[in-house]
Amino acid sequence: MSVITSQRVLFLVFCRSKRLISIVNEERNWSGTTVRSVSVIYVNRNVLLKPHPSRLQSWNEKVFYFQQPTAQKNVSTTVYEEIDMELSGAHILVDGLKREGVEYIFGVNGGAAMPIFDALYDETEVKLIPMRHEQGASHAADGYARATGKVGVALATSGPGATNLVTGIATAYMDSIPMVAITGQVMTEFIGSDAFQECDVIGVTRPICKHSYLVKSCDEVADVVAEAFHLARTGKQGPVIIDIAKDAQRAETIFQHPDTVDIRSYKPQVNGDPAQIAKAAALIKEAKCPMLYAGGGVVLANASEELRKLTLNTQIPITVTLMGLGAFPETHPLAMEMPGMHGSCCANYAFTDADLVVAIGARFDDRVTGDLGKFAPKAKKIHIDIDPSCIGKNVPVDVPIVGDAKNVLTELNKLVDTADIDPWRNQIQEWKQKYPFEYEQKGNKVMPQYVIEKIYEHYSDAIVVADVGQHQMWAAQYFKFTDPRTWLNSGGLGTMGFSLPAAIGAQLGCPDKTVVNINGDGSYIMTIQELVPAITMKLPLKIFIINNMYLGMVRQWQELFHDKRYSAVDYHDNPDFALLAQAFGATGLRVEHPEDVEPALLKAKGINDGPVVIDFIVDEEENVFPMVPAGAGLGDVIRGLS
Repeated sequence: MSVITSQRVLFLVFCRSKRLISIVNEERNWSGTTVRSVSVIYVNRNVLLKPHPSRLQSWNEKVFYFQQPTAQKNVSTTVYEEIDMELSGAHILVDGLKREGVEYIFGVNGGAAMPIFDALYDETEVKLIPMRHEQGASHAADGYARATGKVGVALATSGPGATNLVTGIATAYMDSIPMVAITGQVMTEFIGSDAFQECDVIGVTRPICKHSYLVKSCDEVADVVAEAFHLARTGKQGPVIIDIAKDAQRAETIFQHPDTVDIRSYKPQVNGDPAQIAKAAALIKEAKCPMLYAGGGVVLANASEELRKLTLNTQIPITVTLMGLGAFPETHPLAMEMPGMHGSCCANYAFTDADLVVAIGARFDDRVTGDLGKFAPKAKKIHIDIDPSCIGKNVPVDVPIVGDAKNVLTELNKLVDTADIDPWRNQIQEWKQKYPFEYEQKGNKVMPQYVIEKIYEHYSDAIVVADVGQHQMWAAQYFKFTDPRTWLNSGGLGTMGFSLPAAIGAQLGCPDKTVVNINGDGSYIMTIQELVPAITMKLPLKIFIINNMYLGMVRQWQELFHDKRYSAVDYHDNPDFALLAQAFGATGLRVEHPEDVEPALLKAKGINDGPVVIDFIVDEEENVFPMVPAGAGLGDVIRGLS
């Protein structure tokens, strides 16, 4: 023990990962303090303080004191010897995540990732969210990314932990969602030996990610993290994999985080060619029956304002895909609503008669186009997309423009004005009025469309996270979205089980917003275990189950195209989801009559100290209409009601 006389000190407080939290000038008497053999302290990422041993004292193991040099009076100008930093690969990884602005990591612990989880133990800047299944972790990271526009992060161990992430990675890849998936890997010496919980994560994920890294040395970690986030969030966004060996997590090295990322082979084109933009403007001016066709790329590029300006300036009718809902207000007179297999008759008929289609951040998906031989047969086509491989892949185009939607629309808006197309606008309004989305009330049954309408009435400003199936289509049809990043769903892969964990990510990313999860009975039970972290964190999720006791969309196809041979779709053996929610510790309600729908929604609105689950028992055999049968053209739509 040593006795320290009264002296001027710098008061440094920092957590276990050695990150500086605060600096305060204090003058105190310190007696009986234990001299520690600490020689270096990590401050503000790459800067280390190396104090004179006689000046270093320790108190409560996490507070260190350095005598302020007498020559310096201002703390901010105090100069200590700056030296290189040495940390473990796991701590370098975590520090890299902090540099990238990561708020949450969604993960499930396991042997090959334990050093990373240990490095997160005392972290305050990055919060670890323990999920109950790795698929839930990847969907939560995805939902966070969709709702915020930031990169979502999922973390799992090797082998089955990594493979459980695969569905979520593929979901993000199909919808171009920025995500970094981090997986632990067995020790470098065991890679390729069929060691316990070893899996070739790079080989498994190569077709479903933007890029992947196998990290075998702690010297690579800082650069890999910076590159991974750069790749995930730029160009055509998407998931990136970091598979890091356990010995690389444990080993220590001197490092510096890169200030910039420059990948020679990766230079996405973000500005459209001016000549091509001019050609597009000329076609728009000449067209008599033009339409705008906007997709999820508009939302991802944060280009909704530019799209709205283009639409309002030109007064051209617009249809927005399932992935792009909210990019343009569905309540606006120019909005033709969603196109495609279960889209509006108006949008589908417009494609059939249009003489110009301006595609923005959309990829001419088969669920939009129907029979390609019959798709927009009279129209010239302009295609704006950040990904050159998407242009011309499904549909030949007349004016291709490679670039970021926000940048391209900004330039295009300078060249266009109001289109002289009054007869075409009148035709669009006639179709909208003649062929709205509609359904028939059947006796005293709860109709699923009615439930969605009532949810919209009470939660019109919410972030809606839908799963996959009939309820997804009804939500897209009857909920009128007006803002981007308020409609989240798995559009490309169509992943059942996506929505509950994605809603958790969305709620954490947007704590001031109400998050509504519209789910189906078949999809809800696939990831129902993720109700546990939602309850633990007291997230005020509104979970509304459209329960028809079937895998509804599959049953609909079996009814229409397989003579009602309902094979493996009957879910009448489902549990009581309201009682099950209560067993988990959430509020659970069950609705079986139309008059109980609104009171249940109002009750849910008043509960904000945890999730509310409402099990809506709806008509079992109600179908989604309109419907364009597989292989048919958009003009061959089945309207449902005459």
